Amino acid sequence: MAGKVRVGCSGWAYASWRPGFYPLKTPLKKLLEAYASRLNTVEVNYTFRSLPSASTAANWLAQSPSQFHFAFKAPQRITHIRRLVDAGEALERFQLSLAPFAEAGRLGPVLFQLPPKFTADPGRLRSFLDEAAPSRLQSAWEFRDASWFAEPVLKILADHGAVLCAAESDSLRSPDLALVAGLRVFRLRRSQYSTEELAALAEHFSELARGGADVYAFFMHEEAPDGPLRAAEVLAQIPQELRG
Repeated sequence: MAGKVRVGCSGWAYASWRPGFYPLKTPLKKLLEAYASRLNTVEVNYTFRSLPSASTAANWLAQSPSQFHFAFKAPQRITHIRRLVDAGEALERFQLSLAPFAEAGRLGPVLFQLPPKFTADPGRLRSFLDEAAPSRLQSAWEFRDASWFAEPVLKILADHGAVLCAAESDSLRSPDLALVAGLRVFRLRRSQYSTEELAALAEHFSELARGGADVYAFFMHEEAPDGPLRAAEVLAQIPQELRG
């Protein structure tokens, strides 16, 4: 069975995306609705610092179609302050805040992005994933130090059903590896992408979906609308039957 491809950005609340991406007169309170009319997923960075209330979750769900998925960034208290140690209480609160999205069948992966100078600590990662197992959150891990890209770390992720996020920036690129059957996550952070490169991404994502993987890809969010425009260009090249 084929998977689905979802492409978006890491945010939507940018008035500066008018009129490049949003219609010029789109009200601020309608930005998510306008975003979700063109793209089919979003990575919510809001949760890095704050958790959505039940009313906020209901509002976001109401402003987007039923097939639209929300991915979330794990709170900084887990990844940057506690650095994966004694983070069970913070993880539980985070999971509870995501319950409305899970119950609606619209919860995408949860991104655990570690600090740039957090070097590999396989034992700490294993202990955290053991503790997090009951949450059943589908986690995707972005490591910003190359020491993590080693076989012991990859095995720990695979053993826990966690995904290695294929992240790329102008300075670092994560391996593009299938550790878990059925899910691939990409964060596309380079400053420039050519038309040919976007077409190649669309083809790659389509092939992964044909092989049975659900694909989530997120372009960078900035004041300029380059990110959502790139996302829309890639999504337009995905066959309709493969779009989530």
